[in-house]
Amino acid sequence: MSPNTSQFDTGVLIRRSLFFLVLILLTLGNLFTLFKGLNAPHAMDQAQIAREIARGNGFTTKLIRPVAYYQAATHEKRAVSLLGFQDTYHSPLNPLLNAAVLKLIGADDSDAWQMGQNEMVYPLDRVIATVSTLFFLMAIGVNYLLISRIFDGKIAGVCAILMLFCETFWQYSLSGLPQMLMLLLFSCGLYFVYRAVESASEGRIAMTPAVIAGVFFTLLALTHWMTVWIALGYIIYAAVAFRPRGIVGITVLVLILLAAVGPMIRNHGITGSPFGTAFLTLYGGLGNGTEESVMRTVDLESEPLVLSGLMGKILRTTLLQSTDIIPFLGGIIVAPLFFIALLHPFKRKSIADFRWAILLMWVFAALGLAFFGITTKELDPNQIHLVFAPIMTAYGLAFISILWSRLDVVASTPILRNLHHAVIVIICALPLVLSLPSKVKVGMTLRDRGGVPHWPPYYAPALNSKTAGLKGWVAENQVVFSDQPWAVAWYADRMSIWLPPTVDGFESLESTADDLQSPCVGILISPSSHGSGPMKDVAFRFKDFAAMVFDGRVVLATYPPGISIYDKSQKLGSIAKRFPYRQTLVGMDMVYYSDRAIRVAEDEQY
Repeated sequence: MSPNTSQFDTGVLIRRSLFFLVLILLTLGNLFTLFKGLNAPHAMDQAQIAREIARGNGFTTKLIRPVAYYQAATHEKRAVSLLGFQDTYHSPLNPLLNAAVLKLIGADDSDAWQMGQNEMVYPLDRVIATVSTLFFLMAIGVNYLLISRIFDGKIAGVCAILMLFCETFWQYSLSGLPQMLMLLLFSCGLYFVYRAVESASEGRIAMTPAVIAGVFFTLLALTHWMTVWIALGYIIYAAVAFRPRGIVGITVLVLILLAAVGPMIRNHGITGSPFGTAFLTLYGGLGNGTEESVMRTVDLESEPLVLSGLMGKILRTTLLQSTDIIPFLGGIIVAPLFFIALLHPFKRKSIADFRWAILLMWVFAALGLAFFGITTKELDPNQIHLVFAPIMTAYGLAFISILWSRLDVVASTPILRNLHHAVIVIICALPLVLSLPSKVKVGMTLRDRGGVPHWPPYYAPALNSKTAGLKGWVAENQVVFSDQPWAVAWYADRMSIWLPPTVDGFESLESTADDLQSPCVGILISPSSHGSGPMKDVAFRFKDFAAMVFDGRVVLATYPPGISIYDKSQKLGSIAKRFPYRQTLVGMDMVYYSDRAIRVAEDEQY
C-alpha cells in the first residue's frame, strides 16, 4: 500500500468516525436530554390509533371528529357507537409500524407504561419518536448510497452532513409524524428510479428497477395519501422514459390501485365515501374555511365545499410554495439551486435524465398541495416537499462545485477546493448548533424528571395521572369534549370528542353519547384553544364556547377574587348547569369542567 493510499484511508476513517460520533451524540441527546415529548396533533392521533391496533381493536380511534361521526351515522342511518369508532382519516402504514413496536414492548397495556409521579414526559412519546428517528437515520444512509452512485462520495458526504445538522429534519423526527418514514421510502424509491434511468441511458430494459421503485412509491402512498401525487409524477415519467413504453407506468399504477382497494372499500363501508374523512382535508386548500372548521362541524351540509375562485386559490397556494421553497426544503440553502441546475448540461446522460424525473415528481407534489393546502407553520402534516431536500441538495452542490472549480483562484490554490462545502455546512448547521446550548442547559436541569414537556399546550402528567389527572377521573366508557382531543386520547387513553363550535352541535353529540351508554362527563380546555392565536381569531373559531375558552384567562386576570365568565354566558347557560365544577389541571391554563365534584390531594396538584 502506498503512503498516499494509507493517508487517504486514514483521513476517510477519521472523517467517518467523527460523523458517526456526532450522529450518535445528536441522536441520544435529542431522544433523552433534549426530548420534550410529542408536539404534533397528527402524531398523537396516529400513536393512539397504533395502540388500539396493538390491542387487537383494529384501525379504531378514541379521537372522535364530529364530522367523521356525522359521516358514519349518515351512512349507517343510525347512531354509531363511540367505543371502537373506526378511523378513516389517516393513511395506514405508519400506525401499523408503530403498532408492531408498541405490541413488542407491551405498550398495549397502558398500566405498564403509566407515568411516574415525578415524570413530565410520557415514556411512550420517546418510543414513537425513536421509531421516527431510526427512519431518519436510515434515510441518511440510503441517500448517501444514492448520491454516491449519481455523483461521488464527497458530495454524498456533504449531503449526509447537511441532513444530520438540519434542524427541520430533527423536528419532524422527534414529532412522531410520518415524514421520516416518507423520506426513507421516497429515497429508496429514488435509488431504484436512478438504477432504471441508468439502464435506459445505456439502452437496456429498465423494467425490474423501475417496478421496484413503484413498490416503494406504493408504500409511500400508504404512508401519506398526499404522496399519491408524487407517484403520479413518477408514473408519467416512467411511461415515457422506460421501454417498453407505457408498460412500467401501467404496472406501477396497478400496484397503487391494488394497494388502495382495501382502504377504499373499508372507507366506503364506514362513511359511504371511498376517501373517508381524509377527503375533507380538501377544505384546507380549496375550501373557504379551514380543515379544523370542517372537522369540528356536526353537519357537513352546513359546510359546503365552495370552489369559487378555484384558479385563484390554486395560484395563491402555488406561489406560497415557490416563495417559501427554502423552508419547505428544510432550510438547506443549496437545495433550491436544483432548479438552476436544470439548465446545466451534465455530461453523463443518466444524471441529466434523472433530474427530469425529480422535477416531474416535485411538480405534481406541488400541484397536489395547491389543492389540499400547505402552510409555513412548524410541523405541517402535509409537508411533503421535505422528502425532495436531499436529492435536490445533491444537484445544487454539484452545480456549485462545477462553478467553483472554474474560478482561477480555486484552480491555483488547492486548499480552496472544498471551501464552498465548509461554508454551506456552517450556514445550514447554525440554526441547530446555536440552539443547542440553551436546550442542553434546560434538559440537564430537568433530566431527573424525564425532560421538559411541550408546555404550552401539552402537559402529559395532567392527563395521564390516575389520581390527579383526567385518566383517573374519567372511566373507559365515558367521553370528554376537548380542544385537544388527540392529547386526551393518547395520554389519558380516554375517548374524546373535538369540541364543536356551537352549543347545538355539542348537545347533539352529548345526547347521542348518553343514548349509547358512553356519557359525556366533562369538558377540557387548554392552551390549544385560548393560546392558539389572537383573541379575535380564537373567538371566531370557538364561537358559542368562547366564554368557556377564555374563562380561565379572565379568572386569572381578575384574581383576586377571580371573576368567571363561563356561567354568565347565555349561550352556555344549560351547559354550565350540567358541568358546574371547575377543576384546574395546570393553573388556570388547563381547566377541566366536570359534571361532578373532584377531590385532589393538595400535594398531587400541578
